[in-house]
Amino acid sequence: MSDGIARIWGGKVETIIRMATEQDLPNLVDFLEKANLGTEGVKETVEYFLLMEDESGRLRATIGVEPFGENGLLRSLVITAGMKENEILTLFEQILRLTKEKNISSLFLATNKQTSVPFFQMLGFSTIEEEELPKDLFKSEHIKNILTVDNSVFLKFQM
Repeated sequence: MSDGIARIWGGKVETIIRMATEQDLPNLVDFLEKANLGTEGVKETVEYFLLMEDESGRLRATIGVEPFGENGLLRSLVITAGMKENEILTLFEQILRLTKEKNISSLFLATNKQTSVPFFQMLGFSTIEEEELPKDLFKSEHIKNILTVDNSVFLKFQM
């Protein structure tokens, strides 16, 4: 990811994964809002977001990390219909590479969607208890919001 671009070829279609820039903010925020996700903190952490675009530059997916020192909170995963499994896996590989380059050693996520837990476990995340979350993650609006929802699940990936 140090060059900022990963490419996926599928037949005649090229998909590009790249780091977001400030110029991408309006499109990124709009994409997240259409998926009913919060956008607080996106402007301040835009360099921790990846964009997956098709050859026409249309946004097909995004994923971001909210940094807290050596810890990061995975957030804002949005994928469009029709994405292939290998594209989603490549997007995750690239966000793991980016977080490692940004010196993040532990990646956390919070969800209330029980159906997504097996997917994240397949990627190497382990379920943890709320008490195991680093204290600085409680500064995150995302964590504060998820704590108000029943059936919240927390997961950790150790780099």
